[in-house]
Amino acid sequence: MTIRDDVVPARAPWSGTVPAGRTLTITDLGGNQAVDCLIYDAHDSAIRYSAQDTVHAQGGVFLTTGSVLLSNEHTPLMTVTEDTCGRHDTVGGACSKESNTLRYGHHTWSQHACVDNFLAEGARHGLGKRDLVSNINWFMNVPVEADGTLGIVDGISAPGLTVTLRAETDVLVLVSNCPQINNPCNGFDPTPVRMAVQ
Repeated sequence: MTIRDDVVPARAPWSGTVPAGRTLTITDLGGNQAVDCLIYDAHDSAIRYSAQDTVHAQGGVFLTTGSVLLSNEHTPLMTVTEDTCGRHDTVGGACSKESNTLRYGHHTWSQHACVDNFLAEGARHGLGKRDLVSNINWFMNVPVEADGTLGIVDGISAPGLTVTLRAETDVLVLVSNCPQINNPCNGFDPTPVRMAVQ
């Protein structure tokens, strides 16, 4: 049974509750589109996705089928049950006006960013800036180079590729369909994605 099935426009935010045992499938409709994501316990937002706990527990920085997304309480929030892309980023972070200015120049200050989306959508659920933590970037390609630096390079996704997550408890999911146009994480052309809760 489908609970929600939404097409999220390019550059837009989305949020939804996924009940325990249900799944969320994210579809990259146009290909090469980064989808920034935060996850919270639906009943206690102080319990939220922890990149540090997740990376430590699985022994790697990329997410794929079988990855368990852990909270700051080291409890499972969601599990990746299917992944047709292959790997997803946990370390690249969310773009912001500040990071855009630092990386690409002051002329980018007015450009919309993922942090703006998270703040606007999070406010609908009583969340503020202090509730933003290190996020997941579904479909984003951030290789770790031999010298330890991170690259933000062309994506490895393609139109129609998906990632499916099973909720291990009732969760609130916030998404920013990334508006970044200054690096290749979106192929310099943000496109819509599909969010289906079943």
